[in-house]
Amino acid sequence: MSRSIQLFIKRLIDVGVCLVLLVLGSPLLAVCAVVVKLSSPGPVFFVQTRVGRNEKPYRMIKFRTMTGAPDPQSMKWSAREEARITGAGHFLRDYGIDELPQLINIIKGDMSIIGPRSPLPQQVKMFPARYKKMFAMRPGVLSLAVIAGRRSVPIEKRYELHVQYVETWSLALDLKILWRSLFVVLRRESARDRL
Repeated sequence: MSRSIQLFIKRLIDVGVCLVLLVLGSPLLAVCAVVVKLSSPGPVFFVQTRVGRNEKPYRMIKFRTMTGAPDPQSMKWSAREEARITGAGHFLRDYGIDELPQLINIIKGDMSIIGPRSPLPQQVKMFPARYKKMFAMRPGVLSLAVIAGRRSVPIEKRYELHVQYVETWSLALDLKILWRSLFVVLRRESARDRL
């Protein structure tokens, strides 16, 4: 099967699965919204500009898991950022529930269920040419980096895995990542960020 046909099937799967999840998961989304709102002052959603396919920026949506505003110049996780995570936020992050609003991003075409993770604009400015290969595909909620160790993987290694994903992509690879991701997330493997 040609790559273009596989990509078309991938997109159909993305839209179909996410529409079903939005409908069936609406009670969970509502509960999460209430929990976030009650956990700390601030909006329910955290919206951040990320860089997607063909290096086009888009607005990524997540449930808010932190207090205050992030440092716009920060490109790496720090103890200061860790301290801003709420009690509810830790739970939502550990199980990937904070990323459920990205179902909307996927349906809109900004993202895919599986693909390279989308970086911040300030990170892209420092990318070597090789890393930019990751922008040949839509960014994903799940990725090779998730099954390789989630946040325990150094960021440079994560980018290499994103490039590897694009270079070796197939529907079979997506299925492998999806299957292994379920166990990684449910076991909360390497769920906390590296400091």
